[in-house]
Amino acid sequence: MSERVSNRVAAIQMVSGHDIEANLADAEKLLAQAAPEGASVAVLPENFAVLATRQMIDCGRREAGPEPIIRSFLAEQARKLGIWIVGGSMPVAKRPDGSDIEDRVRATCLVFDDQGREVARYDKIHLFDAMVEDAHGQYRESDTFEPGEEVVTVDTPAGKLGLAICYDLRFPELFRLLREQGVDWVCLPSAFTWQTGDAHWYPLIRARAIENQLWVVAPGQGGQNSERRRTYGHSLICDPWGRVVTEMGEGPGLVAAELDLDQVANLRTRMPVWEHRRLKG
Repeated sequence: MSERVSNRVAAIQMVSGHDIEANLADAEKLLAQAAPEGASVAVLPENFAVLATRQMIDCGRREAGPEPIIRSFLAEQARKLGIWIVGGSMPVAKRPDGSDIEDRVRATCLVFDDQGREVARYDKIHLFDAMVEDAHGQYRESDTFEPGEEVVTVDTPAGKLGLAICYDLRFPELFRLLREQGVDWVCLPSAFTWQTGDAHWYPLIRARAIENQLWVVAPGQGGQNSERRRTYGHSLICDPWGRVVTEMGEGPGLVAAELDLDQVANLRTRMPVWEHRRLKG
């Protein structure tokens, strides 16, 4: 087993289907691979446990109740493996203030520390309502999900983390707010369609890393998830200079890298673009 490195992070790629138990079994296997890689933090992809839209509401109500399956799974895995886990996204039918959501759910990313304690929650702010030229065609997340409102950061062994999910990548103002709060890295659990990923995955990730001078850890769904849905994959880790330091193609697996925080600090000192901003609306 590799020695645990405090700033080493793993991005886990999955090809989740419509069987929640099978998805959790796959996630367990991949998380078990992250620990021997020396990772102190493992990040799962968007919809890692629940992919089918028709399952979201019922699952979200269960996860908001006293006997959650996915939340308990994440806490158990973090405690058992002794690593932090960023839980991609999952449906939760309750807002952070404890109020119930009647007809929709939140797309929620939960962070667990290495003791299995839930230490942060981010609800996806930007919802994917778009037409895509694939077998699925029309995507309308807002029919199922209620948008979040809060920008969320959390201190981790690998530095201060900012949370974002998939479509959030297209909104640079979120990343500016995260940088304003002093993050060293941003995670981006995703399930990009193959068409949008092939066109925009790399340029958008590199742009967010470069303009904010931070690391981006981007795990994705990657493969034929169902008859009508193919996701792009290409999970990667990008440094603050915009270099992709590790990546993979399609299929389940993981990539890992050490997030050099000295590189972040040195780059921000040598090229202080944050201080050079003149338009701060």
